[in-house]
Amino acid sequence: MKALLALSCAIDGLNQRIGKLAGWLVLAAVLISAGNAIVRKVFDTSSNAFLEAQWYMFATLFLLSGAYTLLKQEHVRIDVIYLRFSRRTQVGIDIFGTVMFLLPMSLLMLYLCWPYFTNAFTSGETSANAGGLTQWPVKMMMPLGFALLALQGVSEIIKRIAWLKGLAPDPGVKEHNKPAELELAETIITQRAASKQ
Repeated sequence: MKALLALSCAIDGLNQRIGKLAGWLVLAAVLISAGNAIVRKVFDTSSNAFLEAQWYMFATLFLLSGAYTLLKQEHVRIDVIYLRFSRRTQVGIDIFGTVMFLLPMSLLMLYLCWPYFTNAFTSGETSANAGGLTQWPVKMMMPLGFALLALQGVSEIIKRIAWLKGLAPDPGVKEHNKPAELELAETIITQRAASKQ
């Protein structure tokens, strides 16, 4: 089990780094969008490459963040039913759902997306739009995203089995770090209350 937990830790670390890196694509997409809007309004010109770069960044963010979202336990669940069970039953449901649904779906999508990427790569496919971008980098994100999601599914199974055996902490406990905006709001409220006294 030690080797499997080490593998799980490595997968978690990989998806943690990729998820945080992918988050920067939001800023990049916003800057490109703003730059494109400014160039279009001020110089009355634009480029399809700017628009496609935004789409590519959004697709990359979406596809690479799926595994990170699973790692952080932020995927949608039917909590109305799930929360009625004991923690051991919940972990059993997690394992069953991952083995029966998440892994087969991820592996099927990986299988279906791989030729889509390789065809674009070998043909040097570019966008049909004038001034458009090469397509294979964004198409590569599909198999990569599903591979990362499948790996994270394996990691989640390992952590849950280890918890059932009493060898690891509960993997279903979410990190409840407050968002910076909430901390700032609480600080302002506390300071206002202190200044009124």
